[in-house]
Amino acid sequence: MTDLSSSPLSNGQERVPALAVRNLRKKYGETIAVDGISFEVHQNEIVGLLGPNGAGKTTTINMILGVLEPTEGMIAINGIDLARYRSRALEHTNFAAVYAPLPGNLTVTENLRIFGLLYDVPNLSRRIDEMIETFDLKQFRNTKCGVLSSGEQTRANLAKALLNAPALLLLDEPTASLDPSAARYIRETILEYVHKAAVGVLWTSHNMYEVTDVCSRALFFSKGRILLEGDPKLLPGLHGKATLEDLFVTVAREPLTLEAPAA
Repeated sequence: MTDLSSSPLSNGQERVPALAVRNLRKKYGETIAVDGISFEVHQNEIVGLLGPNGAGKTTTINMILGVLEPTEGMIAINGIDLARYRSRALEHTNFAAVYAPLPGNLTVTENLRIFGLLYDVPNLSRRIDEMIETFDLKQFRNTKCGVLSSGEQTRANLAKALLNAPALLLLDEPTASLDPSAARYIRETILEYVHKAAVGVLWTSHNMYEVTDVCSRALFFSKGRILLEGDPKLLPGLHGKATLEDLFVTVAREPLTLEAPAA
């Protein structure tokens, strides 16, 4: 494990960020997908990763998950350098998205047990019970995931994503396709968990109401760079827009009309 206690990633006695990204860059031939971005996600914080399709969000997430290798730059998860200690760093993260459901031929409990063994979760049976309780899955614990509703599948997927008590949780459109009631339940449950546990969340969404509701900070991507950063409740007014959705549309259509905040 790399010690970052004396590096720029931490300050004195402060806790190491759940995620630290420094000068991250990804090129495909002559095409630059991600262009020298730097940001942090701290414990007990939800950060929104926003931007139009093709802005570099998915490439960034895939580099953080170790699926893609950066062309340049550094990623540290819970203070562990991903490039140098890949397996150790990835032990401290997890991921959930509606397009990546759990195997449908296994029950909720079977899925959680298999993933728990993969992550070498201690006291696994007790941890499974805790996650089933957290996401209100008691009546579905012996139900095959393939027959669950969209909302129930999302809850099961989130139970898997938190099973190893990750320091960093990546949520890619976690409430997409859910009805308003199910989406609200997911948001409230994640917010409650983040306030209690030592976890930082990177949350991508095209639902600007959701971002305003759950995120304390938002990063707007445009053409592989972070164009804007700040409190999603305050950002629109700072840039002459009435709502976060109006700001999103401007970032997507006319990014040159916006200036990045001063460093």
